[in-house]
Amino acid sequence: MIAVQNLVKTFHDKARGSRHVVDDVSFEVREREIFGLLGPNGAGKTTTLRLIATLLKPDSGTAVINGFDINREPEKVRSQLGFLSGDMGLYGRLSPREILTFYGRLFGMGEAEIGRRSEELIERFAMKEFAGVRTDKLSTGMKQKTAIARTMLHNPPVLILDEPTSGLDVPTARTIEESILEFRKAGKTVLFSTHVMEEAEYLCDRIAVIHEGKIKITGTMDELRAATGRHRLREIFLDLLGLPVLTEN
Repeated sequence: MIAVQNLVKTFHDKARGSRHVVDDVSFEVREREIFGLLGPNGAGKTTTLRLIATLLKPDSGTAVINGFDINREPEKVRSQLGFLSGDMGLYGRLSPREILTFYGRLFGMGEAEIGRRSEELIERFAMKEFAGVRTDKLSTGMKQKTAIARTMLHNPPVLILDEPTSGLDVPTARTIEESILEFRKAGKTVLFSTHVMEEAEYLCDRIAVIHEGKIKITGTMDELRAATGRHRLREIFLDLLGLPVLTEN
């Protein structure tokens, strides 16, 4: 469903000069799979997701999403995706229901379909109590629910979620995690990044660890355990980054 092939993205600044933020990154995400992209801050996770979602152009390499190439067919790629960015990108003066209506029109959906899907998602994410409230008056969890509902509105086959539970309390994070599992049951492919090791271990069919712009390893939990000799994902992650793993005395 997603085939990432030798992606490279270089950023330039006066302080650090040129650096490969994404450095020859390749991996595949299978149909109906939850695939986790893990890495420390600055590892290249968000840039990789933005390249796949056609928000950035690669310097070289490509990715194919459900048969469409990000370089040759960016508009068709976008039609296959629901993308949740780390900053949510919500309009503070609009209510969640108004945001869904606005984006539904951008997606080219009919008014009846927008209304039906909006109410389905408002019900699914328990948003009824605040669906008519201005978004700038909402809590972080309420905003994140709104952002995910917007991402799902046009019912895309592929979802790219950049740290979907970041900053959320445990009950709200649990709701989002349950939704990700339901997305897979509904036949969708999910690629998401996270810093929460327990979340990735629980949700993901396969995991890739990225560090300094390069993929260090890709595999199932069993494959990662076999490759590193570590059991918990937190230990595997630290080992791959060359950091000491704390052990009990």
